[in-house]
Amino acid sequence: MSFSAEASSAAAALDAAAAAKKLNLEKATNFMKQYRDPHSRELKKLSANQFMDVWSHYDKDGNGYIEGTELDGFLREFVSSANTADVSPEAVSDAMLVELKQCFMEAYDDNQDGKIDIRELAQLLPMEENFLLLFRFDNPLDSSVEFMKIWREYDTDGSGYIEADELKNFLRDLLKEAKKINDVSEDKLIEYTDTMLQVFDANKDGKLQLSEMAKLLPVKENFLCRQVFKGATKLTKDDIERVFSLYDRDNNGTIENEELRGFLKDLLELVKKDYDADDLQDFEETILRGVDYNDDGKINRKELTMILLALAKHNQEDDSAAKKE
Repeated sequence: MSFSAEASSAAAALDAAAAAKKLNLEKATNFMKQYRDPHSRELKKLSANQFMDVWSHYDKDGNGYIEGTELDGFLREFVSSANTADVSPEAVSDAMLVELKQCFMEAYDDNQDGKIDIRELAQLLPMEENFLLLFRFDNPLDSSVEFMKIWREYDTDGSGYIEADELKNFLRDLLKEAKKINDVSEDKLIEYTDTMLQVFDANKDGKLQLSEMAKLLPVKENFLCRQVFKGATKLTKDDIERVFSLYDRDNNGTIENEELRGFLKDLLELVKKDYDADDLQDFEETILRGVDYNDDGKINRKELTMILLALAKHNQEDDSAAKKE
């Protein structure tokens, strides 16, 4: 059963319960109710600003996820707001909540991490078509090499940040590519830019650093997070060749420029959640100082092998230390 059907079923059950018990409750404070048609109880199409209001309301700790008690609160209000009677969100029983959460997560928790990110919420709530397109990429980036090429293209002043005007240009091109036409007004683009900054600019400095842009423009997966690099299994020659091919996009036998920065970005993400262009530059200098024996500013197969073996060994030692604790 789809989540929408489950929600409708739950709403009907609440209607019946309200009528049978003649509940005399004060009008419940329910944030989601304002976004539903008062007669049909269907969700209205949200503007970019309204969607941001919903997100901010439920992501109370501002960590970029609706999870735990935040998710419970959202589900209770989402379901009870669909009810034709004014019942409290608490009327959703704990048992019903467990079933709803299971159904909801199956339908919308794409990466199965047990929490909802903004992209997953965008699948659930009806929104303006153009704004919705910003959350739906037909072809997610295959690797961080592509990400770094896009970063270089839109960080036009080379500041190491995507500032508001640069972000607006990125969103304009993204919409143009998605719709194949250019029908988004300048005012709407400004609204979308402001909204995306509110969502993804975690440190609120008015621009996007590397780690913030990486959340807006995600890569399918960080290949270096795979179990094989965690020391549980022996790293084979094929594993190393697979990694080399992933980053050596032009097949010239070395990982360099955006290829190298894409690889280092994935490596940096393993140890640092928030990072910017300076962090990446420092990391590049540190890594090259350790393995780039021919001092050419590139990584060849032998040098990559050294890095991956060190990564696997480091992860294995961390796992052993964690088990002892």
